[in-house]
Amino acid sequence: MAYKLAYTQRAIKDISKLSSENKQRIKKALEKYVENPFIYATKMADPSLGMYRFRVGSYRILFDIENKDIVVLRIGSRDGIYKK
Repeated sequence: MAYKLAYTQRAIKDISKLSSENKQRIKKALEKYVENPFIYATKMADPSLGMYRFRVGSYRILFDIENKDIVVLRIGSRDGIYKK
């Protein structure tokens, strides 16, 4: 059973700043990850930013899992995404 994707307003804002090539890469990766996110996810050391993260090239997708929803919190490059 696949999970559903839900995006926060901040994640939508982050996505809008990406190039169309990176948007497509991330979209393709998320479509794959919704089938079984725990295979691809890494648990975050600092849960204040999110419980899990996905890696897509040099980008990170920070998210929480609520019931059968993957709630995407933030999307950004590795060098800036972990700053509060």
